[in-house]
Amino acid sequence: MDLSAIVAKVSGWVSGPPLVVLCLGAGVLFSVWTRFLQIRHFKGMIRYLVKGKGSDKGLSTLQGFAMALGGRVGTGNIAGVATAIAMGGPGAMFWMWAIAFLGAGSAFIEGTLAQVWKEKRTGEYRGGPSYYIEHGLGMKWYAIIFAIATVFSCGLLLPGIQSNSIAMAFENGFSIPSWVSGAFVAVLLALVIFGGARRIGKVAELVVPFMAIAYILMAIVVIIVDIRRVPEMISLIFSSAFGVHELFGGIFGSAIVWGVKRGIYSNEAGQGTAPQAAAAVEVAHPAQMGIVEAFGVYVDTLGVCTATGLMLLLTGQYNIDAPGGGFLAQNLPGVEPGPHYTQAAIDTIAPGFGSAFVAIALFFFAITTIMAYAYYAESNVAYLFRGNGRKAGITAIRVGLLVMVFFGTLHDAKMMWNIGDIGVGIMAWLNLIAILALGWVGVKVLRDYERQRKAGGAIKFEPEKLGIKNTECWGKTAHDHSAPNE
Repeated sequence: MDLSAIVAKVSGWVSGPPLVVLCLGAGVLFSVWTRFLQIRHFKGMIRYLVKGKGSDKGLSTLQGFAMALGGRVGTGNIAGVATAIAMGGPGAMFWMWAIAFLGAGSAFIEGTLAQVWKEKRTGEYRGGPSYYIEHGLGMKWYAIIFAIATVFSCGLLLPGIQSNSIAMAFENGFSIPSWVSGAFVAVLLALVIFGGARRIGKVAELVVPFMAIAYILMAIVVIIVDIRRVPEMISLIFSSAFGVHELFGGIFGSAIVWGVKRGIYSNEAGQGTAPQAAAAVEVAHPAQMGIVEAFGVYVDTLGVCTATGLMLLLTGQYNIDAPGGGFLAQNLPGVEPGPHYTQAAIDTIAPGFGSAFVAIALFFFAITTIMAYAYYAESNVAYLFRGNGRKAGITAIRVGLLVMVFFGTLHDAKMMWNIGDIGVGIMAWLNLIAILALGWVGVKVLRDYERQRKAGGAIKFEPEKLGIKNTECWGKTAHDHSAPNE
């Protein structure tokens, strides 16, 4: 059995149907438990995103949101959606929407917990699953396991699929050899990630909104050109999602699995990566950042992934694999699932433009995702090495990440996606179990925030009154975080 086959088998074990069930179940539980905050607090998502201010210790909510969105909005929004449709049919889109809506509840819980148990390290806030597992669950050994898993996943397993997609898109759009793209991306990232967390935040704050808006605008143009067929496409998505479509009904199970898998890969809800950026933010109350985190899931999946999916389905630029081999639909003979689908879709209305546009958009998508990975890996190195080894550990994982970025451009996409799925799966299993155990804290913090909002006056988080312990950056020994109730 060769390396690619071994990787595929491990990926199936780690990120198969059991993980899909766990993600959907956790999303349902948290949505009901919080009384569907993702609907009730939608206005608050926008308010705190715009009005939040940073400090000398923490990022602003916009910077933290942009950093987390930089991790969410990546190659999964283009190549990942193409893969989901190729393997699960049009119905995979519905299950991506489902995991986005339900996953917003999970994103709120993990973002809030990250704020509750954040710490100040070397003058900056750090936090995430390792911190809330240690201080919230009191399980240091579990926290160490998650930190190690995140260092390896974000530092070594995940960057390769991002660079692989960049190389594929640039080779198709500009005929640039893959190794050249890999070397360029590695050098560019080296200049950025050695600048520290704040530089990552500043770069992401500028690039992420631009890339997301430009891409969605292009999708809108494609949709307008064939807008009369949109109802037909929506009907196709829903009929395929529930197994009633005459052609795609036989892959109903695949639609669920691939829609949820690629949705999780894209929006990261419950995965445990985004809360590491959430912890770096300065807010008056942990629930505020949790609400902003829920919004990030919406932007990623309901916005960018939907844009890709509708472009592919409206233009017919996709293939759909049959379970027993061959194709249920083959509109692009000889073309593998990936950025080529989206490039072909845009080329249908602007010949010659699609390949270049998608290559550039994907470059910005993927580069900011890798920057976010670098921050997540560094946060967990900082957790594991609290003494003299911290600096050496961070340098080592930065070098390892750059090596894997180049490595990813030299291997086939299927292998790199399987490697990435292993990384996502390991983190998701560990984090979802933790936030299910700590969900009561997130809900209690939400109730406290809602009570203060209703009462008026300054918003302030006082963990002692809620019976929450081990909060270094909150409470009587911490500086005042309070802010006007607006």
